[in-house]
Amino acid sequence: MVEKLISFSLKNRMFVLLVATFLFGWGIYSVQQNPIDAIPDLSENQVIVFTEWMGRSPQLIEDQVTYPLVSNLQGIPKVKNIRASSMFGMSFVYVIFEDAVDPYWARTRVVERLNFAQRLLPQNAVPTLGPDGTGVGHIFWYHLETNTMDLGEQRALQDWYIKFALQTVPGVAEVASFGGFEKQYQLVLDPLKMQYYNVSMDQVMKAVQANNNDVGGRKFEMSDRSYIIRGLGYLQNSTDIEEIALKNYNSVPVKVRDIGSVQMGGDLRLGIFDADGKGEVVGGIVVMRSGENANKVIQGVQQKMQEIQKGLPEGVRFKTSYDRSELIEKAIASVKGTLLEEMLVVSLIVLLFLFHGRSALIILIQLPISVAIGFVLLQAFGISSNIMSLTGIALAIGVVVDDGIVMVENAYRSISERQQELDTNQ
Repeated sequence: MVEKLISFSLKNRMFVLLVATFLFGWGIYSVQQNPIDAIPDLSENQVIVFTEWMGRSPQLIEDQVTYPLVSNLQGIPKVKNIRASSMFGMSFVYVIFEDAVDPYWARTRVVERLNFAQRLLPQNAVPTLGPDGTGVGHIFWYHLETNTMDLGEQRALQDWYIKFALQTVPGVAEVASFGGFEKQYQLVLDPLKMQYYNVSMDQVMKAVQANNNDVGGRKFEMSDRSYIIRGLGYLQNSTDIEEIALKNYNSVPVKVRDIGSVQMGGDLRLGIFDADGKGEVVGGIVVMRSGENANKVIQGVQQKMQEIQKGLPEGVRFKTSYDRSELIEKAIASVKGTLLEEMLVVSLIVLLFLFHGRSALIILIQLPISVAIGFVLLQAFGISSNIMSLTGIALAIGVVVDDGIVMVENAYRSISERQQELDTNQ
């Protein structure tokens, strides 16, 4: 079989060159299309269901949220396992699917079950799906540097401007904010005054919710013109909240300020984010969508950050905390350097020992084509270019070089011996 293949190749040299050129071009195309990342994605194919029910104990979360969800999510096709954890005010359910399952098909099936399971949960507990990322999807971290804004203002800038802008970058599944304080209006109520005016906590909550709303009216026509009537009732500041009427007490309206005070504060925090031991900072974590090219996504995020920088307040700038593209570029540079070094060393060895330029050229052509075929196979099997796969290619280059030297030297020796026999016979 080998003799027939060698004979066919010798008789059809142009065909062999065309096949080699085609494989090399296909390899270049695969390199451009193959996702590039620093580390291999070995995480399981999972869908995360997150439910928030603040103020409840882990045991209550487990009984009324986690258990009903796990019970109803069982039986989904192609599910390997379901895991769950409950903590203060939050529930996490991890639905593990088989590796061959399309992640978006899996998310669709989970949503179908959640629509049915929703009726079993408490009224204020609404389950949501986590981002369509993976365990290694945190590809870029950043924080804000400024001397003119407090942590609350920085968090508001992050949540209402920067986050929404970065989520438009192709390949980004989510931008998770961290650090700072989430601003909120806090009502500090006096229980003695509430008892005196006979006002309950539920009355206060319903009154505040009802008074924070815009209502629509009818169309009013006057002097051949039409006017749309609407009531503007959204709360603008703490004074508006203090003026909300709760009930009448001896024909006198009881307002929020009569039973307590309103202040601007921060939401409950379960941790802080510190940068290099110099103090708290506010920033975000960019989560990549599953199956995307990490290097391209990071480049898109960096370009978008340059555009966002123009709209930030004076004195506010981005500071990169973690950038995986640096590790990716170093891994690629290492493979390129290994390939060039081995090609140079092998060609010199062949030239020194054989003194034959065509023999060295054969090995030089063989190396890039072998690497190109390797990337074709990576693309075909859906394996990303990462440290593990690139290191494997770099190690395989040495094996290819050794085989090439042995084969070329053996062929050169056989041809020389055959040539000597022909010269002797003549």
